[in-house]
Amino acid sequence: MITAIALDDEPPALEIIKGFCANIPEVALKKTFTKAGEAFEYLEKYPVDLLLLDIHMPSINGFDFYRRVPARVMVIFTTSHSEHAAESYNLSAVDYLVKPYTLQRFRQAMEKAVSFHQLRQNAAAPGSDHITLRVDYGLVKIFFADILFMEGLDNYLKIHLKDKTPLVVRMTMKTILEKLPPAAFARVHRSFIVPLSQVAAVRNKMIALHCGEEIPLGSNYENDFMHLMNR
Repeated sequence: MITAIALDDEPPALEIIKGFCANIPEVALKKTFTKAGEAFEYLEKYPVDLLLLDIHMPSINGFDFYRRVPARVMVIFTTSHSEHAAESYNLSAVDYLVKPYTLQRFRQAMEKAVSFHQLRQNAAAPGSDHITLRVDYGLVKIFFADILFMEGLDNYLKIHLKDKTPLVVRMTMKTILEKLPPAAFARVHRSFIVPLSQVAAVRNKMIALHCGEEIPLGSNYENDFMHLMNR
């Protein structure tokens, strides 16, 4: 089961969400809010798995609200305006519901959220050789052996892969590190994570990778990195 809250400045929209959630046993709707500030306060005390989030609200745009919550929280946007679908795509939303939506369409969105939550729970389990991440509106399996390095871009990560186009995911460096095998990957800079198997040489605070890239070695990460390399 996944836990959720809903935020919408229109109470009738929240009543519809309540009714629909009551028909989906895999989802527990903990609370609904008409004010963004109250929703923020609740999330700080009681983290949830999923946000059902309106876009056009008087105090804050729904996209801006989502950018301020932890990256691990999934989101389904609910709105009367279809023109914002591209922006939700950029934020890796689970789904984008245009009002008025049916129970069947709502159920489809919730099934996506439940499936992604289950895959994320199982990703990077002990002994696993891959991680499953949400990219755009789908799920992508990334094998650890294919990762060249990871580059942090604010709340996004650019994952550079062997013989493939880099993937951009909405996730922080701290969050991805928790999902990677600690003996195989190291954060070497404020903006970079490298697989130890890709390291060819270390000279003058620069890490040369087998793929030909050079990554800076930050002073704050040097001791831990060298300890892992010497093991």
